[in-house]
Amino acid sequence: MTIAPAPPAAHILSLAQTLRGGGVERSLLRLARDWLAADRQVTLLLGQRDGPLVAELPAGIRIIERGSAAFRDLGILPAIARDIQPDVIFCPGNHYTSIAGLTKLRLGSGAPPIIAKISNALARPDHVFPLAPAYRWWLRRHPGFIDHFVAMSPAMRDEAIAAMHADPNRVSVIANPPPVRTNSAPPADLPKGPLLVGVGRLEPQKRWDRLIDAIKLIDQQQAVLVIIGEGSARPALTAQIARLGLCNRVTLMGYVSDPSPYLAAANAAVLTSDFEGVPGVLREALALGTPVVATESSVAVREIVAHPGLGSIVPRGDQVALVDALNRWLSPAAIRPAPVAQPSADSATTYLVLFDRLVADRRAGFRG
Repeated sequence: MTIAPAPPAAHILSLAQTLRGGGVERSLLRLARDWLAADRQVTLLLGQRDGPLVAELPAGIRIIERGSAAFRDLGILPAIARDIQPDVIFCPGNHYTSIAGLTKLRLGSGAPPIIAKISNALARPDHVFPLAPAYRWWLRRHPGFIDHFVAMSPAMRDEAIAAMHADPNRVSVIANPPPVRTNSAPPADLPKGPLLVGVGRLEPQKRWDRLIDAIKLIDQQQAVLVIIGEGSARPALTAQIARLGLCNRVTLMGYVSDPSPYLAAANAAVLTSDFEGVPGVLREALALGTPVVATESSVAVREIVAHPGLGSIVPRGDQVALVDALNRWLSPAAIRPAPVAQPSADSATTYLVLFDRLVADRRAGFRG
């Protein structure tokens, strides 16, 4: 019997700080599951094995755990790569590119190809002097230590090329894999009446405080808001809800493994972030026929909300526009959009094709 040769990228090394529910890490686990199913070896350098995503670790993945959630402890990645000799290193988001840079610095020409996914906006309205020019300088250094970039949409690819001065041939577009729905039944705690749903970490970037303030101002005072997610801003948001007298109308639901039943039941899914990458929750909601209200937090938002029938896009910080958009979709006369298919059910395979090509090209270069 003839044994098929191993693919060029037979062993993939990646990293994650924790498994506390971030979209970057959740997408990584979905990809890893499919890579393992394709008979690739996947090793994950993990800071600390904690958080709700522990339940989503795919069978067969090799975990190297540091036992600490401190970001600096991921600095062992170069030593790990030297020890286990992966074929590629996959950097799953912007947050981790400094570790990729350290790896290239330590290993030099001995580093395997490093592929980085651009997971967040490169234009950061929250940055002011001197951080803003320093960040722009940092972005322009990336092509020196990242072999290939992956953007999650065409507009993000254009932004990456401009912000990083990257060779367009070194930037691919691969959307995140869509979530797997595990439950289509309405949850028992689903509120009755008009419903708004937000899905995302409770972190300052998400600006859930804006949405909570808006609930006090909307026309339909019987409407309720459910925010699904967990994070460091919970105490501040809880205090805000109490101060505004909204305890009966706003619920911080915590982490939910499959928010699709809430999204399906909502009058609108709402995202009020200052900055985002390609907001997966917008695509998830539209796939269910639920309109969206989103701040212009990413160049990808207008790609997703391609026409007014799908939802409303409001400027960051414009509370009047946000309230008006919420009133529009809470109106009994609002027409829900037809479901919009999500892209890239084959994103894991597309990544593997890219990985194999980069490894084969590197080996050919070494031989030649």
